[in-house]
Amino acid sequence: MDYALQRRALLAEVRSGRTGVGEVCDASPYLLRAAKFHGVPTDTDCPVCRKESLIHVFWVYGDEIKHMAGSARLPRELETMAQTFGEFDVYQTEVCRTCTWNHLVASFVMGHKGAQAAPRTRRRAAK
Repeated sequence: MDYALQRRALLAEVRSGRTGVGEVCDASPYLLRAAKFHGVPTDTDCPVCRKESLIHVFWVYGDEIKHMAGSARLPRELETMAQTFGEFDVYQTEVCRTCTWNHLVASFVMGHKGAQAAPRTRRRAAK
């Protein structure tokens, strides 16, 4: 799932003054540390402070990954986990280490069970 529309709406609220910068620039110290050690730098400037490029952090959750659930992982680690474990959820978050802006970018399922599942398609009604 892509959260781009929610992101755009939230940034419009900030730019219009209906939502304060302090309400959206609230990354936890844990997220900021994860961005430092497990983050993937991007070429996209922070939409709030425009002082630093955003960093993507990938969080993993799921029963099958046991002790790794709730931790930040690098993309190469996600690929290894996908070959090792059944389905687990990945949440991609963008964060600015300067102003502490953060927002959920996308969520998706990985794992060898998820890779084998047939994609759902919409059936058309017979004419």
